[in-house]
Amino acid sequence: MNKKDLRIVFMGTPEFAVGTLQALVEGGYNVVAVVTQPDKPVGRHQDTLQPSEVKKYALAHGLPVLQPVKMKDPEFVEQLRGYQADLQVVVAFRMLPEVVWAMPRFGTFNVHAALLPQYRGAAPINWAVINGEKETGVTTFFLDHDIDTGRIIKQSRCHITPKDNANDIYLKLMKKGAIIAKQTINAILEGKGLLRGYQQNNSIGGALRTAPKIFRENCRISWDNSAQSVYNFIRGLSPYPGAWTTILGGANDQGSQLKVFKASLSSFPIPLSPYKRVLKKRKNNVLQTGSLIIDKNRLYIKVADGCIEILELQLTGKRRMTARDFINGFRGIEEARVK
Repeated sequence: MNKKDLRIVFMGTPEFAVGTLQALVEGGYNVVAVVTQPDKPVGRHQDTLQPSEVKKYALAHGLPVLQPVKMKDPEFVEQLRGYQADLQVVVAFRMLPEVVWAMPRFGTFNVHAALLPQYRGAAPINWAVINGEKETGVTTFFLDHDIDTGRIIKQSRCHITPKDNANDIYLKLMKKGAIIAKQTINAILEGKGLLRGYQQNNSIGGALRTAPKIFRENCRISWDNSAQSVYNFIRGLSPYPGAWTTILGGANDQGSQLKVFKASLSSFPIPLSPYKRVLKKRKNNVLQTGSLIIDKNRLYIKVADGCIEILELQLTGKRRMTARDFINGFRGIEEARVK
């Protein structure tokens, strides 16, 4: 069998999945249908429907699109069965019931943005950066009953630099995901669909770390942590959903949400002169975590073991800006603090 004869149904929703779908279409693979999430209501009154990035690409290239509300819906299952897929490829989609993943004769494989068994879950890229990992990657594996536990087919590694944020890794893994998906399909073709993969080893590489879905309450910065931990937390949530804190004092005693998109450890620890200058203003000569330190046009925040420099941030209702613009535009910033 060649790639033009292998009937593939692709399943995915966000931009991350488009990279793989595009690689398959442009690579001459026979994608017979695309399954994606229903259009999402957006706008102030939720009266506008926004199609997924995968749907946009599929329609632009004349591919049939299925958008089931429930994956077990009998009408959807029969419609899907009608495409007579030999293989299903899943990238950044929802959990599938057995009636769906077991349907194709060669099975269903998923492209996961981590080196399984590490970082099973919905947000592997964010958690890898937050935890200070130096390496991550992509894994293809056959779906089974449990989330992200199926037999591994292929893996590709990716270095995380000290300055990479979640978006940097997202873009790197999107490219690697497209490559490894094609390699996996080719391996299935060469093995005439009999490729089995290998069982995940849950004891490899020490304790397993998971990657649960991230909610707003998970994104609040704890300034009582070390500078390195705070730095990793900020870049692991940048640019989306964004690490945040509450800023108090100055002309804003009620407090406002402040998102932090970019920080730096390059000036850690902070030069002593501004540190001492701010310290003199504090009672008992104590600088608490969350205190703001202004050194000309540079902004530092006190953390457990010193200070961290803040480079880009955004107040609620304002545009994203540099620390310099923030300092110049925030009245009473010398008395402000974050928590």
